[in-house]
Amino acid sequence: MGKQDTKTLQRVYAYSFASVYPHYVAKAEKKGRTKAEVDQIIRWLTGYTQKQFDAHLKKKTDLETFYGTAPKMNPSRSLITGVICGIRVEDIEEPLMQEIRYLDKLIDELAKGKAMEKILRS
Repeated sequence: MGKQDTKTLQRVYAYSFASVYPHYVAKAEKKGRTKAEVDQIIRWLTGYTQKQFDAHLKKKTDLETFYGTAPKMNPSRSLITGVICGIRVEDIEEPLMQEIRYLDKLIDELAKGKAMEKILRS
């Protein structure tokens, strides 16, 4: 990875989760899904309780900390495959970027009308 890539990643990781969260909700709601479903997906992926998640939004926790301090990243997330932003999520080598893209992919599936049981790999 070049210097430019590292700088870009550091900039992305410094974004607050609270700044990207409204985009997830808007994408879902535009397709008739709900904020509650978005929150359920985030809790499933990270292991946060709703109260813990809300606290991170309020504190404007950066992405690196949000994912890095998650109580229990769901082991079933390795079943998330497919393309997001032209890249296969299962092929992403940078661990934190892969976690971010896993969530992007799950929200994408929600917006495409996929059933929650399938999204949550149950």
